[in-house]
Amino acid sequence: MSLSNASIVRLTNSAILKNARDAINKDDIINSAIRIQQIAAPTFAEQARAEYIQSLFRQLDLENVEMDDVYNVYGWLPGEYADAPALLISAHTDTVFPIETNLAVRNEGEQIYGPGLGDNSLGVAALLGLIEIFKNTGIPHEANLCFVANSREEGLGDLGGMRGVIQKLRDKVKAVIVLEGMALGRIYHAGIGVRRYKLTVTCPGGHSWLHFGGSSAIHSLMQFGSDLCKIEVPSVPRTTYNIGVIGGGTSVNTIASEAFCYIDLRSEDVESLQNLEQDVMSIADRLAREDVNFHFELVGNRPAGAIPIDHPLVRLAVDAHEAIQMKTELDGGSTDANIPLSEGIPTVCVGVSYGGNAHRLDEYIETAPIELGMWQLMLLTTAASNAISTW
Repeated sequence: MSLSNASIVRLTNSAILKNARDAINKDDIINSAIRIQQIAAPTFAEQARAEYIQSLFRQLDLENVEMDDVYNVYGWLPGEYADAPALLISAHTDTVFPIETNLAVRNEGEQIYGPGLGDNSLGVAALLGLIEIFKNTGIPHEANLCFVANSREEGLGDLGGMRGVIQKLRDKVKAVIVLEGMALGRIYHAGIGVRRYKLTVTCPGGHSWLHFGGSSAIHSLMQFGSDLCKIEVPSVPRTTYNIGVIGGGTSVNTIASEAFCYIDLRSEDVESLQNLEQDVMSIADRLAREDVNFHFELVGNRPAGAIPIDHPLVRLAVDAHEAIQMKTELDGGSTDANIPLSEGIPTVCVGVSYGGNAHRLDEYIETAPIELGMWQLMLLTTAASNAISTW
């Protein structure tokens, strides 16, 4: 039996942890997630949701509760030793949905549908539930626990919330656990590199009849997209590209003088990502003409980082899942974990339940696994807090 497995087994058999497990209330977690989800929180506009969470942190009697200027909310639960390193547990508050989105939810058996409910209102609700259980049951923990509801994880937020968190707490935090609502069974121990660009194409334009044959920004951008789709990328290390947003033009009978798109480039490998970037840039160089200009603006840079699968934090996460008789998949992804991993801080991202249709209006969570998801989270947090001083 490994040391990590032995640690988890001891915790599952302890009277205090058994009481803590009995304190898990699935309905409370679900209702909390829905209350959070009902407060719109598009990336960069998380203030209302952050203020609500800040009030709950204070109600839960955390210490040093504060909110910074990008709407990250912090709260501390001191450990047994004042000088012990800190374990950071985080969940992002922002969503991909515009402020005007209809946030109505509906129940269908053991599934609940609602935009942003799984990504990541359930993760934030699990964070709050974890705090409440630790406070109410007196679970012993050596490390200081720092709970953070952070902003700007999605899209053009570019992990800005977590960047601010790590910049603020870099000297205090020894390890990080990131919560995602719908990632149960997956353990992200690696952050893939992501580069995002806004590409703007400009040219003189003109009238669709009088200046037919002249350069069109939209036609040039369409040719760029066509050539992009012909790029061959490796499957190992996995490397991907995507044009996610496109726009431009003035009217149906105008040769467009400007068009733009947003491009998402990803890879598990730094060199492969750099090669993909070069291929993308070379397409624009080849298509550019004297009267057609291609301009790339870097709008997102998510750094890569990883810890090995035999790292104690990864092993604890695996063993916590085994304690709930759940098989795990070790994976890399683009999450808030990228930032601490890129700084050399041991980090895993774990889930609370299953779900589907992320970033769609019919996003849903499965309610049945939530209790087990909370139990594995409790085991992982407790075990990690008692072990990080040795890492």
